[in-house]
Amino acid sequence: MAFWNQKKTAIDPSPKTHPPAEKPDEKRAADIPVKSQSGTAPSTRGGLPNLAQIKYIIAIASAKGGVGKSTVTANLAVALRCYGANVGVLDADIYGPSQPGMLGATGERAQAVGSEIAPVTKHGVRFVSLGLLQGDDGPVVWRAPMANKMIQQFLANVSWGSLDYLLIDLPPGTGDVQLTIAQSASLAGAVIVTTPQDIVTGIAKKGIKMFETLNVPILGVIENMSAFVCGHCGKETAIFKGAGGQRLSKEHGVPFFGSIPLDPELAASGDEGLPILFEKTETAVGKAFLNLAQTLLTQIEQGASDATRALEPEKTELSLTGDLLIHWPDAHKSIYRPYTLRVHCACASCVNENTGQKTLNPRTIIPDIRITTVGKIGRYALSLRFSDGHTTGIYSFKRLRQLCECESCSGLRKES
Repeated sequence: MAFWNQKKTAIDPSPKTHPPAEKPDEKRAADIPVKSQSGTAPSTRGGLPNLAQIKYIIAIASAKGGVGKSTVTANLAVALRCYGANVGVLDADIYGPSQPGMLGATGERAQAVGSEIAPVTKHGVRFVSLGLLQGDDGPVVWRAPMANKMIQQFLANVSWGSLDYLLIDLPPGTGDVQLTIAQSASLAGAVIVTTPQDIVTGIAKKGIKMFETLNVPILGVIENMSAFVCGHCGKETAIFKGAGGQRLSKEHGVPFFGSIPLDPELAASGDEGLPILFEKTETAVGKAFLNLAQTLLTQIEQGASDATRALEPEKTELSLTGDLLIHWPDAHKSIYRPYTLRVHCACASCVNENTGQKTLNPRTIIPDIRITTVGKIGRYALSLRFSDGHTTGIYSFKRLRQLCECESCSGLRKES
């Protein structure tokens, strides 16, 4: 039976220790039991110990299919490797996994060490994909909860080890998989891949807005298939309407990383499973990926996520009287009574999702209700568990600033 259908077992919060290399406990990854996400997790990235040794987790997104996002992810990973970085790739496109083909691992299967999946290494890049767990031609006919369960497995059960960068190749859209990753992993940022056409950049805007809502910084925009470069004379010919990526970056005030030419050899390299930089480092497309990698490295080192960190609490705690205290980067200290937070819950059981009208009757909430657990969701919200058993409330950092009950904030609200 596939490991994602087996009975769940609790997460062991202790650090993982792997068997010695000479005697690995190897078995098919499809036999690994699922780890439950419940319980108290250690203080690591998203509560996931296996992500603790990864410096930066970066989402590669488009919101639109067919823009070459997987090709960009694979070649960008190899380009980063060329600069000496330890890189991993998580293929999060459950319904159309393409990284095994891109990285030359078609037909290979992931193995396991103990209770964790061991990533496959190709061209110096560690990666995992659903394509490594099932046949090449088998369709994935799953509803969204099943896909989310698989993504949670990839986040919680892969033994990545020490990495400088983990690139997550996201599927098209702005749905469940993207939300699950943003909530479970502390993303350093997202890179948006687009092509020059207006219809594509229009959809890419939705991806940018999604990440802004989730307080994930946009590191930059990459324009793929920007122009055809003649292999004989080197002349560029714009196949599509040009400069869409630059317009997108200017409109949203995010960096433009650069363009990738439309090159038949790049498509061929994906079919062969041999990234372009292994043979074509001096071509226009090879240089483009090296430049993109260098720009990404610079952007990360310059602290591209400073604006995002400004919205993230530096510290959260419960006072002796049970109030929630939040210390913000601007030195503001917010205070919240549990009753206030409970009656302002905006989850589906407290607010009508269609009309936005509150369905929770404040009179049903006891005045001395307590907060029993505080958890962080991604980089944009807190989850709270209350003494009445309510657990589904998600409180964004932006909303929490609005609900602050300290003397100065309460005074300002009274004046207005």
